[in-house]
Amino acid sequence: MRRDHNWVARVVETLSDDVYVTVDVDGMDPAIMPATGTPEPGGLSWPEITELLRVTAERRRVVAADIVELSPIPGIVAPNFLCAKLAYKLLTYRFQKHPKADRGD
Repeated sequence: MRRDHNWVARVVETLSDDVYVTVDVDGMDPAIMPATGTPEPGGLSWPEITELLRVTAERRRVVAADIVELSPIPGIVAPNFLCAKLAYKLLTYRFQKHPKADRGD
């Protein structure tokens, strides 16, 4: 995917008009998300995951979402805040005014 600059658009094109977004933090790079059961070296970076979510919300209608697999590490709060900020970002992307999200309902 990192060799294909259009990977986000290609992923989003495979989705139906209405989507349920599940973010499994196992898929994020452990440099930013160590608090998970199965860290994935080389996983998604913050810019990659937020771009994917932003484009999905712009081109599809996000009807529901969740963020899963956070396994808090005592004394390390950054991953918890990352998940909270990711939820905030997704809500912001979803409720911005743009055609796919604002279909009169």
